[in-house]
Amino acid sequence: MAGHGTDEHPHGADRLCEAGDRVYSRAVRRGRVPRRDAGPVPCLLELALLHPDPDDMDWLVPTSPQEVMTRLLRGVYDEVSASQRRVGAVVAAVERYAGLGPPVPAASPEGSGGSAIRVLDGLSRIQAAMDEATEACTTEVLTVQPGGIRPEHELTEGLHRALALRGRGVRMRDLYTHVARHGQGLLNYLELMGDAVEARTLDEVIDRLILFDRTVAFIPANADRTLALELRHPALVGYLGTVFDRLWRLAIPLTAPLPDTGIEGISHREQSIAALLAEGHQDAVIAERLGISVRTCRAHIARLSETLGAASRTQLGVRIAQVGLDGPRRPADAAPVTVRGRGSRTVR
Repeated sequence: MAGHGTDEHPHGADRLCEAGDRVYSRAVRRGRVPRRDAGPVPCLLELALLHPDPDDMDWLVPTSPQEVMTRLLRGVYDEVSASQRRVGAVVAAVERYAGLGPPVPAASPEGSGGSAIRVLDGLSRIQAAMDEATEACTTEVLTVQPGGIRPEHELTEGLHRALALRGRGVRMRDLYTHVARHGQGLLNYLELMGDAVEARTLDEVIDRLILFDRTVAFIPANADRTLALELRHPALVGYLGTVFDRLWRLAIPLTAPLPDTGIEGISHREQSIAALLAEGHQDAVIAERLGISVRTCRAHIARLSETLGAASRTQLGVRIAQVGLDGPRRPADAAPVTVRGRGSRTVR
């Protein structure tokens, strides 16, 4: 294996070289590969994607994709946690040094003076900045609210700001995940606000965003949302406004039903889960992206398996590909697909 060290394979398990991908894929399909096949790709052994077969040392068996994914996600989580700790350290250092000098003037709406990006540390500071932006708002508020069904206490906490905006004729547009449609608190809130608020939903949305008059935006700066960024730089705020507009055009009005999947027995949510499964995501990641609990996600996966006649996760992946759930939605008039599983089944 001389001459085939990591210098020739500078990658991790999440981005294998072409040769490594071929050998690992073959090992997963067949259950094992001859040791000689791994000679040109020592990265597979170095990354613990292949290991010797204890029954025959001339063969190598693959580490399961699920175990590899768990290992990768653990590494990503550690990196995110380290980044959050660095963000906290930077914020503390900035505040310490800023306290040594004269007060910094507030940023102008045009971003021509003061700080175009302000770190808000603590819920009280975030709330105060939000109240200030609400009082200054005259035209529109755009919000993205991830996380599924919104707790009623969150809706109640922001109700006074929303009512003040409605009283001044400010237009509000809110983006949620499809799961939010099932929250009675949100429906009550929208009924109270009337025509002042328009809401739409998507399978997935970006992280929380609140944008006032397209001049000031607020986004979270850590996972538990005790840090936030107040953005007044015109380029940044304009970019976020464009992102919102494009998501808004893709979203479905809350008053309209979700489109039919065109596949008998499979709901719109199960179709979204199937697409994410096909991308290789784990249950916890899928649940977070769609705003549902892991338990609910697994219940939908179980129903998918039953509907498609799949006896295992591997077989489910095959069935998902066969009926086209791993790509763009099938047209309503497309020919039905017959899946051979535990009893023949025609999927429309």
